[in-house]
Amino acid sequence: MLPYKNLIIIDKKDSLPVYRQISLQLISLIQEGKLPPGAVLPSTRTLAFDLQLHRKTIVAAYETLVSENWIDNLPRKSYTVSPNLPVVRPRSYNSKRVSPFAEAGTFDFDPYELVMPWSRSLNNHRIEINDGFPDISLLPVQALSKQFKKALESSASGRRSGVNLDGGSSNFKTSLRSFLNQTRGIDMGEENLFTTRGAQMAIYIAAALIIKPGDKVVVSEPSYFIAEALFEKLGAELIRVPMDGEGMCTDRLEDILKKNTIKMLYIIPHHHHPTTVTMSVERRNHLMKLITSYNFAVIEDDYDYDFQFKYDPYLPLASGDHGGRIIYIGSLTKVLGSPFRLGYMIATSDFLQAAARMRTLIDLRGDFIMEETISGMIANGDLARHIQKTNKLYSQRCNFLSDLVSTELGDIIDFTKPTGGMALWLRVKPQYDLSKIIKKADLKGLAIKGSAYSTGKDAHFNAFRFGFASLNEQELAEAVHIIKTVAQSL
Repeated sequence: MLPYKNLIIIDKKDSLPVYRQISLQLISLIQEGKLPPGAVLPSTRTLAFDLQLHRKTIVAAYETLVSENWIDNLPRKSYTVSPNLPVVRPRSYNSKRVSPFAEAGTFDFDPYELVMPWSRSLNNHRIEINDGFPDISLLPVQALSKQFKKALESSASGRRSGVNLDGGSSNFKTSLRSFLNQTRGIDMGEENLFTTRGAQMAIYIAAALIIKPGDKVVVSEPSYFIAEALFEKLGAELIRVPMDGEGMCTDRLEDILKKNTIKMLYIIPHHHHPTTVTMSVERRNHLMKLITSYNFAVIEDDYDYDFQFKYDPYLPLASGDHGGRIIYIGSLTKVLGSPFRLGYMIATSDFLQAAARMRTLIDLRGDFIMEETISGMIANGDLARHIQKTNKLYSQRCNFLSDLVSTELGDIIDFTKPTGGMALWLRVKPQYDLSKIIKKADLKGLAIKGSAYSTGKDAHFNAFRFGFASLNEQELAEAVHIIKTVAQSL
């Protein structure tokens, strides 16, 4: 409700009756758009109390407005602003009055160009190919609701408030530490674990603590373009190392390290984004030696480790002996779904203390209730069962799509079937322009929104990520058919 006590000012020295002063000021609020058509006015008793006036004065003001068609009196309900305001008034709700926010800003600011290649379409899409997101329809809703209710009741009774410098809910950190140790073999204490609202926040905080303008940062080529944009915004000079079927070319990295002082390496060893390649054992061993020898910081982004289609996945780099140089970042968003923003960072305790202090600039308290919710799901095994169930289904969808692409798009696309994850990296052959395929597919009801590397410096890749996890077999088949049809029409 509007603060009428401050908006309606009564001047008892004015010769104009008080009820009329009230009605005129309410008309002004309607004309200015603060009370739009349909808005409910406070009851006569409430407004009389706020303005410290007799209720009959408010009744007289409202009756005047009703007689002038400014408001309607709904029987046994309330007074509301009329949807058909008087048009004979010198100022009506539909006047030419311009909102103070309607014009462009008059002060200087960074317009900040969009990092993600995004195009708005007016077409209705039957199918959307995303970057590789989970199928949220598989979420164990009842189990989640049960834990959420418990967390909500616990939070209400505990009256939790204040700034969180602990790196997350204690229960969540305890459960998550056990889960990560069992699935990733990372030896750590709770003081080495820090939770965030998604992995992107963790990457931002870690990078901001490390990078200073002019620092040299190594990334893969291609790389996760949002992380690249962040590093460049922080003033980093990016040095790109090519990828092949075994991951980042560590021989090339070693040549770079011999000639440059590197501040940080950003790497995705599992299911690399965007190429989905998993780094080989030989390159992992070589990289670990380089990290120790040249003493640089490493952000290991392990965004979807939980989705492995083999029984013998490689452990993260952070599980090895690195002397605290690796900052391991992961996310439960890929497990639960995009609406759930839960990420985490594993690092030395002094680094995480600095991270906690920095996070207070953008997030004072964290998502305590959701952390407690997922803590309960980890503790009772619901999360592990959900991962096992979805992993099996995603593996089936990966196999189905891979077979389909091989048989239907073999003349158009090259790809290597991944060992896990939620997307294929499809390399469109040079004679087919991916940008044109995306535009024509859009007209046929297929939105290709997976990361596309087909313009600017990335044009030579002519490739995109085809997220399969959230699509059923019928949708996958239709998407492939549309891509084949539009490619052959070029």
